Amino acid sequence: MATKWNLDPTHSEITFRVKHLMISNVKGQFKNFTAEINAEDDTFKNAKTTATIHTDSVDTNNADRDAHLKGEEFFNAAANPTITFESDALNDEVTGNLTVNGVTKPVKLNVDFGGINVDPWGNTKAGFSFEGKIKRSDFGLNWNAALEAGGVMVSDEVKVAGELQFVKA
Repeated sequence: MATKWNLDPTHSEITFRVKHLMISNVKGQFKNFTAEINAEDDTFKNAKTTATIHTDSVDTNNADRDAHLKGEEFFNAAANPTITFESDALNDEVTGNLTVNGVTKPVKLNVDFGGINVDPWGNTKAGFSFEGKIKRSDFGLNWNAALEAGGVMVSDEVKVAGELQFVKA
């Protein structure tokens, strides 16, 4: 029988970085997301994972940029309120289906299992870190502007990462 693990949102984060003007990275995060793991045991091998990220919770520490990202040229949060991820195996790598902007593609993420511990209130918790790269063009996020000196304003490659803590149900 599988054990359900629910995300502890107060001890979790999902972030991204994208090259801007081809010279530096801009970092952002999603502030509203949920996830769960269904595992056969505490090794989490071959566990099923699901996650839902609310696109209107994107935060890059700049209100104008956030509004642009929520708009039709990027996430189109009004028409596509969520990003989803589903996987049937959780090992050192996790391959699953990522849906962004209504487009579903397989992605591979590197995963580091931090272990299991019990908090001072008796809750059993498990921690994971993940990182990977996706191409925004794979998901129809094609907006860009050519630069006079060459290159583009926003790179196609997006680095994604997360620190996730789960509570055993």
